[in-house]
Amino acid sequence: MAEEKIIISASPHVHSDSTSKRIMYDVFIALMPAFLVSLYVFGISALIMTSVAVISCIVFEYLIQKYLLKTTITVSDGSALLTGILLAFNLPSTLPLWMVIMGSLVAIGIAKMSFGGLGYNIFNPALVGRVFLLISFPVQMTSWPLPVVNNTSLFDAVSGETTLGIIKEGLMYGETMSTLAEKIPTMMELFLGFTSGSAGEMSGLALIIGGIYLLIRKVITYHIPVTILATMAVMTGIFWILDPEHYASPLIHLLSGGAILGAFYMATDLVTSPMTKKGMVIFAIGIAVITVVIRLFGAYPEGISFAIIIMNAFVPMIDTYFKPKRFGSKIKAKFV
Repeated sequence: MAEEKIIISASPHVHSDSTSKRIMYDVFIALMPAFLVSLYVFGISALIMTSVAVISCIVFEYLIQKYLLKTTITVSDGSALLTGILLAFNLPSTLPLWMVIMGSLVAIGIAKMSFGGLGYNIFNPALVGRVFLLISFPVQMTSWPLPVVNNTSLFDAVSGETTLGIIKEGLMYGETMSTLAEKIPTMMELFLGFTSGSAGEMSGLALIIGGIYLLIRKVITYHIPVTILATMAVMTGIFWILDPEHYASPLIHLLSGGAILGAFYMATDLVTSPMTKKGMVIFAIGIAVITVVIRLFGAYPEGISFAIIIMNAFVPMIDTYFKPKRFGSKIKAKFV
């Protein structure tokens, strides 16, 4: 009798009839509500910037696979498309397009293809591209466009600060949360997304709708997003209760910056997150702790991008420590 060959491939490993392509397009669908909000809030600049990010990611992956690696072309699997959208969601909509292209090259060429492509990359490609741009071009990456309102032209770019930026700068210069209340958006504006920030991170409502879709489709589980947001709420809540005049409320921290975007769409990446439920919880707690520490005590008002990349590096160790027992190990132990 011929022996059957067992083919072992790289992650993501999903125990269902799902394919990587279907998962990628499910995430694409889940991101559409937030994308539509970004078009409404920032106008044509968000559309142009996102289109450039998507096209450049697809083109770079095609060129690298065809002419450098000389492997099978896989741009149709949707991973490059998704990387482009997520990269754009983490950038100001008015960022110069040549910088967007550079970020795409780093995301695809360095963070993804240099490791062997989908399933082999250690770090989330979109976040690597975003962090590269933030470190290389800090002024442009922190020039946030204000929402397009009233008679403002769709092509006008009026810069402002993010909610977290206003709070950090104000507290640094001796203001209190009571005096800053008039300068920051209301909770409803934060929830709906009518505020300055990265192109796709503002609307908590749109991102939560997409996250629920992913949970229903079983693309992700609740362990990572719920643990990240709950841990952030508890940590920031403790500081807020102890000193409400010098620390923002947990709701502000959850609805501002990239907390929801990172929790549902970046940290849950099947390739760069742990495989077991216990591992996911440890991974998520680490992300939340690092994010809060950077936000409250670091130089940057936001920190979830750095936190996810740092915890990506610990995923192999987490998987090793929390790996499930081999099938049949208990049975074997009884006969030894």
